[in-house]
Amino acid sequence: MTSTAFVVAEDAVLPPSSIDGYLVTHVPVCSPHTTVEELRHLLVEGAYTSVADVAVCTPDSRLLGLVALESVLGADPDRRVGDLMTTDPPVVAPGVDQEKAAWTAARRGGSSLAVVEDDGTFRGLVPTSRLLGVLLTEHDQDLARLGGYLDSAASARHAMEEPLAARLWHRMPWLLLGLLGSAGAAVLVSGFESALASDVRLAFFIPGIVYMADAVGTQTEALVIRGLSVGVSIRRVFRTEALTGLFVGLVLAVVAVLGVWAVLGSGALALTVGLSLLGACTVASVVAMLLPWVMSRMGSDPAFGSGPLATVVQDLLSLMLYFLLAAAILG
Repeated sequence: MTSTAFVVAEDAVLPPSSIDGYLVTHVPVCSPHTTVEELRHLLVEGAYTSVADVAVCTPDSRLLGLVALESVLGADPDRRVGDLMTTDPPVVAPGVDQEKAAWTAARRGGSSLAVVEDDGTFRGLVPTSRLLGVLLTEHDQDLARLGGYLDSAASARHAMEEPLAARLWHRMPWLLLGLLGSAGAAVLVSGFESALASDVRLAFFIPGIVYMADAVGTQTEALVIRGLSVGVSIRRVFRTEALTGLFVGLVLAVVAVLGVWAVLGSGALALTVGLSLLGACTVASVVAMLLPWVMSRMGSDPAFGSGPLATVVQDLLSLMLYFLLAAAILG
Protein backbone atom coordinates (compact mmCIF):
# COMPACT_ATOMS: atom_id res chain seq x y z
CA MET A 1 0.00 0.00 0.00
CA THR A 2 1.33 3.43 -0.88
CA SER A 3 1.83 6.21 1.65
CA THR A 4 -0.15 8.81 -0.23
CA ALA A 5 -2.91 10.88 1.34
CA PHE A 6 -6.32 11.75 -0.03
CA VAL A 7 -9.50 13.63 0.92
CA VAL A 8 -13.23 13.33 0.50
CA ALA A 9 -14.23 16.07 -1.89
CA GLU A 10 -17.28 18.03 -0.70
CA ASP A 11 -19.25 18.78 2.45
CA ALA A 12 -22.65 17.10 2.57
CA VAL A 13 -25.78 19.23 2.55
CA LEU A 14 -28.44 17.02 4.10
CA PRO A 15 -31.50 17.35 6.37
CA PRO A 16 -30.56 18.23 9.97
CA SER A 17 -33.03 15.74 11.48
CA SER A 18 -30.33 13.09 11.20
CA ILE A 19 -26.63 13.36 11.91
CA ASP A 20 -26.04 13.57 8.14
CA GLY A 21 -27.05 17.22 8.32
CA TYR A 22 -23.95 17.93 10.44
CA LEU A 23 -21.55 15.77 8.45
CA VAL A 24 -18.23 17.22 7.24
CA THR A 25 -16.75 15.36 4.28
CA HIS A 26 -13.88 17.74 3.43
CA VAL A 27 -11.52 16.29 6.04
CA PRO A 28 -7.96 14.91 5.83
CA VAL A 29 -7.85 11.21 5.02
CA CYS A 30 -4.73 9.11 4.70
CA SER A 31 -3.33 5.61 4.48
CA PRO A 32 -2.06 3.83 7.61
CA HIS A 33 1.38 3.76 5.92
CA THR A 34 1.51 7.55 5.56
CA THR A 35 4.30 9.01 7.70
CA VAL A 36 3.69 11.74 10.22
CA GLU A 37 5.85 14.12 8.17
CA GLU A 38 3.80 13.45 5.03
CA LEU A 39 0.59 13.97 6.96
CA ARG A 40 1.82 17.28 8.35
CA HIS A 41 2.52 18.51 4.81
CA LEU A 42 -0.96 17.39 3.82
CA LEU A 43 -2.53 19.32 6.67
CA VAL A 44 -0.55 22.48 5.94
CA GLU A 45 -1.15 22.46 2.18
CA GLY A 46 -4.82 21.46 2.27
CA ALA A 47 -7.90 23.51 3.06
CA TYR A 48 -10.26 21.47 5.20
CA THR A 49 -13.50 22.15 6.99
CA SER A 50 -12.15 20.33 10.05
CA VAL A 51 -8.71 19.00 11.00
CA ALA A 52 -9.48 17.89 14.56
CA ASP A 53 -9.05 14.27 13.45
CA VAL A 54 -7.54 12.52 10.47
CA ALA A 55 -9.39 9.52 9.06
CA VAL A 56 -7.16 6.54 8.30
CA CYS A 57 -8.64 4.48 5.47
CA THR A 58 -7.83 1.70 3.03
CA PRO A 59 -7.50 2.56 -0.69
CA ASP A 60 -11.18 1.63 -1.17
CA SER A 61 -12.21 4.20 1.50
CA ARG A 62 -12.94 1.80 4.34
CA LEU A 63 -12.29 3.36 7.75
CA LEU A 64 -9.52 1.84 9.85
CA GLY A 65 -9.29 4.43 12.60
CA LEU A 66 -8.85 8.08 13.56
CA VAL A 67 -5.79 10.09 14.53
CA ALA A 68 -6.21 13.18 16.69
CA LEU A 69 -4.38 16.32 15.56
CA GLU A 70 -2.46 16.57 18.84
CA SER A 71 -1.05 13.08 18.26
CA VAL A 72 0.19 14.14 14.82
CA LEU A 73 1.84 17.30 16.12
CA GLY A 74 3.68 15.53 18.93
CA ALA A 75 4.83 12.39 17.08
CA ASP A 76 8.18 11.53 15.50
CA PRO A 77 8.15 12.57 11.79
CA ASP A 78 9.17 9.07 10.65
CA ARG A 79 6.40 7.23 12.47
CA ARG A 80 3.56 5.68 10.50
CA VAL A 81 0.07 7.03 11.03
CA GLY A 82 -1.21 3.50 11.54
CA ASP A 83 0.82 3.32 14.77
CA LEU A 84 -0.93 6.43 16.14
CA MET A 85 -4.53 5.85 15.17
CA THR A 86 -7.37 4.87 17.45
CA THR A 87 -8.77 1.69 15.98
CA ASP A 88 -12.10 1.86 17.82
CA PRO A 89 -13.38 5.45 17.45
CA PRO A 90 -17.03 6.45 17.99
CA VAL A 91 -18.89 5.47 14.82
CA VAL A 92 -22.49 5.74 13.64
CA ALA A 93 -24.28 4.82 10.42
CA PRO A 94 -25.64 7.43 7.99
CA GLY A 95 -29.16 8.59 8.77
CA VAL A 96 -29.03 7.87 12.50
CA ASP A 97 -30.94 10.32 14.69
CA GLN A 98 -28.79 13.32 15.57
CA GLU A 99 -29.40 13.05 19.32
CA LYS A 100 -28.45 9.36 19.45
CA ALA A 101 -25.34 10.11 17.42
CA ALA A 102 -24.28 12.97 19.70
CA TRP A 103 -24.76 10.85 22.80
CA THR A 104 -22.71 8.06 21.21
CA ALA A 105 -19.85 10.51 20.72
CA ALA A 106 -20.22 11.88 24.26
CA ARG A 107 -20.15 8.43 25.87
CA ARG A 108 -17.30 7.09 23.75
CA GLY A 109 -15.12 10.20 23.92
CA GLY A 110 -12.91 11.51 21.12
CA SER A 111 -12.99 14.83 19.32
CA SER A 112 -14.93 13.66 16.26
CA LEU A 113 -17.68 11.22 15.36
CA ALA A 114 -17.12 9.06 12.29
CA VAL A 115 -20.03 8.31 9.95
CA VAL A 116 -19.51 4.97 8.23
CA GLU A 117 -21.67 2.85 5.91
CA ASP A 118 -22.61 -0.69 6.91
CA ASP A 119 -19.85 -2.06 4.69
CA GLY A 120 -17.24 0.14 6.41
CA THR A 121 -17.08 2.85 3.74
CA PHE A 122 -16.07 6.17 5.28
CA ARG A 123 -18.56 9.00 4.72
CA GLY A 124 -17.07 11.79 6.82
CA LEU A 125 -16.70 13.22 10.33
CA VAL A 126 -18.85 15.26 12.68
CA PRO A 127 -16.41 17.51 14.60
CA THR A 128 -16.83 18.65 18.19
CA SER A 129 -18.19 22.07 17.25
CA ARG A 130 -21.07 20.51 15.33
CA LEU A 131 -21.67 17.89 18.02
CA LEU A 132 -22.05 20.71 20.53
CA GLY A 133 -24.57 22.29 18.19
CA VAL A 134 -26.56 19.05 18.11
CA LEU A 135 -26.50 18.73 21.91
CA LEU A 136 -27.54 22.37 22.36
CA THR A 137 -30.44 21.95 19.93
CA GLU A 138 -31.60 18.73 21.58
CA HIS A 139 -31.24 20.25 25.05
CA ASP A 140 -33.40 23.19 23.97
CA GLN A 141 -36.03 20.83 22.56
CA ASP A 142 -35.95 18.63 25.67
CA LEU A 143 -36.56 21.61 27.92
CA ALA A 144 -39.42 22.61 25.64
CA ARG A 145 -40.97 19.14 25.81
CA LEU A 146 -40.50 19.04 29.59
CA GLY A 147 -42.42 22.29 29.86
CA GLY A 148 -45.04 21.22 27.34
CA TYR A 149 -44.02 23.70 24.65
CA LEU A 150 -44.31 23.08 20.94
CA ASP A 151 -40.93 23.55 19.30
CA SER A 152 -38.26 24.93 21.61
CA ALA A 153 -37.51 27.05 24.64
CA ALA A 154 -37.52 30.05 22.29
CA SER A 155 -41.21 29.47 21.56
CA ALA A 156 -41.77 29.17 25.31
CA ARG A 157 -40.16 32.54 25.91
CA HIS A 158 -42.26 34.03 23.13
CA ALA A 159 -45.44 32.62 24.70
CA MET A 160 -44.50 34.16 28.06
CA GLU A 161 -43.79 37.59 26.54
CA GLU A 162 -46.62 37.86 24.02
CA PRO A 163 -49.21 40.64 24.51
CA LEU A 164 -52.66 40.23 26.04
CA ALA A 165 -54.49 39.97 22.72
CA ALA A 166 -52.21 37.14 21.54
CA ARG A 167 -52.58 35.32 24.86
CA LEU A 168 -56.36 35.45 24.57
CA TRP A 169 -56.21 34.30 20.95
CA HIS A 170 -54.12 31.27 21.86
CA ARG A 171 -56.05 30.28 24.98
CA MET A 172 -59.70 31.16 24.45
CA PRO A 173 -60.47 28.64 21.66
CA TRP A 174 -59.42 25.77 23.90
CA LEU A 175 -61.27 27.16 26.90
CA LEU A 176 -64.40 27.70 24.80
CA LEU A 177 -64.04 24.09 23.69
CA GLY A 178 -63.93 23.18 27.37
CA LEU A 179 -67.10 25.19 27.98
CA LEU A 180 -68.75 23.37 25.09
CA GLY A 181 -67.62 20.09 26.61
CA SER A 182 -69.17 21.01 29.98
CA ALA A 183 -72.42 21.74 28.17
CA GLY A 184 -72.14 18.35 26.54
CA ALA A 185 -71.61 16.80 29.98
CA ALA A 186 -74.78 18.49 31.22
CA VAL A 187 -76.72 17.11 28.26
CA LEU A 188 -75.23 13.68 28.88
CA VAL A 189 -76.26 13.69 32.54
CA SER A 190 -79.76 14.89 31.65
CA GLY A 191 -80.09 11.92 29.34
CA PHE A 192 -79.84 9.66 32.39
CA GLU A 193 -82.32 11.63 34.47
CA SER A 194 -84.47 8.57 35.06
CA ALA A 195 -81.53 6.64 36.46
CA LEU A 196 -80.74 9.52 38.83
CA ALA A 197 -84.37 9.74 39.83
CA SER A 198 -84.51 6.02 40.61
CA ASP A 199 -81.42 6.22 42.83
CA VAL A 200 -80.29 9.71 43.78
CA ARG A 201 -77.18 8.24 45.38
CA LEU A 202 -75.68 7.97 41.89
CA ALA A 203 -75.18 11.75 41.95
CA PHE A 204 -72.97 11.45 45.04
CA PHE A 205 -70.15 9.84 43.09
CA ILE A 206 -70.09 11.94 39.91
CA PRO A 207 -67.50 14.46 41.23
CA GLY A 208 -65.26 11.70 42.60
CA ILE A 209 -65.21 9.65 39.39
CA VAL A 210 -64.59 12.72 37.22
CA TYR A 211 -61.85 13.97 39.57
CA MET A 212 -60.03 10.64 39.74
CA ALA A 213 -60.03 10.34 35.94
CA ASP A 214 -58.58 13.86 35.63
CA ALA A 215 -55.99 13.19 38.35
CA VAL A 216 -54.77 9.97 36.76
CA GLY A 217 -54.66 11.68 33.37
CA THR A 218 -52.61 14.57 34.77
CA GLN A 219 -50.09 12.19 36.31
CA THR A 220 -49.76 10.27 33.06
CA GLU A 221 -49.32 13.44 31.01
CA ALA A 222 -46.56 14.71 33.31
CA LEU A 223 -44.69 11.38 33.20
CA VAL A 224 -44.99 11.10 29.42
CA ILE A 225 -43.66 14.62 28.86
CA ARG A 226 -40.77 13.89 31.20
CA GLY A 227 -40.02 10.72 29.26
CA LEU A 228 -40.15 12.55 25.93
CA SER A 229 -37.66 15.09 27.27
CA VAL A 230 -35.06 12.35 27.63
CA GLY A 231 -35.80 10.69 24.30
CA VAL A 232 -38.35 8.04 25.30
CA SER A 233 -40.95 7.63 22.55
CA ILE A 234 -44.71 7.23 23.05
CA ARG A 235 -44.46 3.78 21.46
CA ARG A 236 -42.11 2.60 24.23
CA VAL A 237 -44.22 3.86 27.14
CA PHE A 238 -47.72 3.30 25.77
CA ARG A 239 -48.18 -0.30 26.91
CA THR A 240 -46.59 0.25 30.34
CA GLU A 241 -48.48 3.45 31.10
CA ALA A 242 -51.79 2.01 29.88
CA LEU A 243 -51.29 -0.98 32.20
CA THR A 244 -50.40 1.42 34.99
CA GLY A 245 -53.69 3.24 34.49
CA LEU A 246 -55.49 -0.10 34.50
CA PHE A 247 -53.92 -1.26 37.78
CA VAL A 248 -54.36 2.16 39.43
CA GLY A 249 -58.03 1.97 38.47
CA LEU A 250 -58.23 -1.58 39.83
CA VAL A 251 -56.84 -0.57 43.22
CA LEU A 252 -59.16 2.45 43.43
CA ALA A 253 -62.08 0.28 42.35
CA VAL A 254 -61.46 -2.27 45.12
CA VAL A 255 -61.23 0.49 47.73
CA ALA A 256 -64.38 2.15 46.40
CA VAL A 257 -66.38 -1.08 46.28
CA LEU A 258 -65.52 -1.90 49.88
CA GLY A 259 -66.19 1.65 51.07
CA VAL A 260 -69.49 2.18 49.26
CA TRP A 261 -70.75 -1.24 50.25
CA ALA A 262 -69.82 -0.70 53.90
CA VAL A 263 -71.33 2.79 54.13
CA LEU A 264 -74.42 2.56 51.90
CA GLY A 265 -75.04 -1.18 52.06
CA SER A 266 -75.64 -1.53 48.30
CA GLY A 267 -73.57 -4.10 46.45
CA ALA A 268 -74.93 -3.04 43.07
CA LEU A 269 -74.11 0.62 43.63
CA ALA A 270 -70.66 -0.31 44.94
CA LEU A 271 -70.02 -2.43 41.84
CA THR A 272 -71.16 0.41 39.57
CA VAL A 273 -68.80 2.91 41.22
CA GLY A 274 -65.90 0.44 41.25
CA LEU A 275 -66.19 -0.54 37.59
CA SER A 276 -66.60 3.12 36.62
CA LEU A 277 -63.37 4.05 38.39
CA LEU A 278 -61.57 1.15 36.74
CA GLY A 279 -62.69 2.16 33.26
CA ALA A 280 -62.28 5.92 33.78
CA CYS A 281 -58.69 5.63 35.03
CA THR A 282 -57.69 3.33 32.18
CA VAL A 283 -59.23 5.56 29.53
CA ALA A 284 -57.76 8.69 31.11
CA SER A 285 -54.23 7.26 30.89
CA VAL A 286 -54.62 6.52 27.18
CA VAL A 287 -56.14 9.93 26.42
CA ALA A 288 -53.41 11.74 28.39
CA MET A 289 -50.72 9.95 26.38
CA LEU A 290 -52.21 10.42 22.94
CA LEU A 291 -53.53 14.00 22.99
CA PRO A 292 -50.20 15.88 23.58
CA TRP A 293 -48.51 13.71 20.96
CA VAL A 294 -51.30 14.24 18.39
CA MET A 295 -51.38 18.00 18.99
CA SER A 296 -47.62 18.26 18.66
CA ARG A 297 -47.69 16.32 15.38
CA MET A 298 -50.43 18.63 14.09
CA GLY A 299 -48.38 21.73 14.90
CA SER A 300 -50.51 22.95 17.84
CA ASP A 301 -48.93 23.93 21.14
CA PRO A 302 -49.76 21.24 23.77
CA ALA A 303 -49.21 23.81 26.53
CA PHE A 304 -52.41 25.59 25.51
CA GLY A 305 -54.59 22.78 24.25
CA SER A 306 -53.75 19.39 25.71
CA GLY A 307 -54.91 20.17 29.27
CA PRO A 308 -58.36 21.61 28.45
CA LEU A 309 -59.01 19.14 25.64
CA ALA A 310 -57.89 16.14 27.70
CA THR A 311 -60.14 17.25 30.56
CA VAL A 312 -63.17 17.52 28.28
CA VAL A 313 -62.59 14.12 26.68
CA GLN A 314 -61.87 12.39 29.98
CA ASP A 315 -64.91 13.92 31.71
CA LEU A 316 -67.32 12.99 28.91
CA LEU A 317 -66.01 9.43 28.63
CA SER A 318 -66.04 8.96 32.42
CA LEU A 319 -69.63 10.19 32.76
CA MET A 320 -70.83 8.11 29.83
CA LEU A 321 -69.18 4.98 31.21
CA TYR A 322 -70.59 5.64 34.70
CA PHE A 323 -74.18 6.04 33.59
CA LEU A 324 -74.07 3.16 31.13
CA LEU A 325 -72.83 0.89 33.90
CA ALA A 326 -75.47 2.29 36.26
CA ALA A 327 -78.20 1.56 33.73
CA ALA A 328 -76.91 -1.96 33.17
CA ILE A 329 -76.31 -2.88 36.82
CA LEU A 330 -78.98 -0.93 38.69
CA GLY A 331 -81.60 -1.27 35.98
